[in-house]
Amino acid sequence: MTNTLESHIEELRREASHCDPAERAQIEAELEQARAELAAIVAAEDAEPPH
Repeated sequence: MTNTLESHIEELRREASHCDPAERAQIEAELEQARAELAAIVAAEDAEPPH
């Protein structure tokens, strides 16, 4: 799951650098949401005790 989110974040970053300002705001919002999801997943994985 994290690989998919990391790929999505990279794709959004590339899009944000090559679009008009109106689209950039929307892409930046999506990027922030994806980063928050990734951080939550990583935090949950770190909180799990090793098996």
